[in-house]
Amino acid sequence: MAKIDNLVQNFLAQKKIAVVGVSDKRETGCNLAYTKFKENGYQVFAVNPRISAFNGDPCYADLKSLPEKPDAVFILTNPKVTEQVIQQCVDLGIKHVWMHCMMGTKPGLAAGMTSVSQSAVEMCKANGIAVIPGSCPNQFIKPDFGHGMMRGLWKMLGFMSVN
Repeated sequence: MAKIDNLVQNFLAQKKIAVVGVSDKRETGCNLAYTKFKENGYQVFAVNPRISAFNGDPCYADLKSLPEKPDAVFILTNPKVTEQVIQQCVDLGIKHVWMHCMMGTKPGLAAGMTSVSQSAVEMCKANGIAVIPGSCPNQFIKPDFGHGMMRGLWKMLGFMSVN
């Protein structure tokens, strides 16, 4: 089994997941991930400082505002925001992080379409946080046709390996 599969299994074994970057302005992969986590029995927390509710659930400004510490954090934001979120993960002792990138996990493939920050990845590693630097939970949790195809294609092209 590839290392990403182990990281994904460990991430998905967590029960409380904060989803950072949900949007009330448009449908996003983050919104879909929030819904998929919730539909599959996870306790989820929506995080976005601009909104107070998401899909009828409370939405929190940041990780420190959550009513309880999550086991894991999924991030779909600008990479500069990702760095701030990772600092909060370090401060709170959160040990599982997934940074979204629609093009797999190979650095630089989707510079304009990624949440991955290499400095945030290094911060995770330096602080004992298991990090998935790319890909998408929607490719692993009961994937729809499109996400299943992306996962297969990125794996075939070697875009799903993690160092």
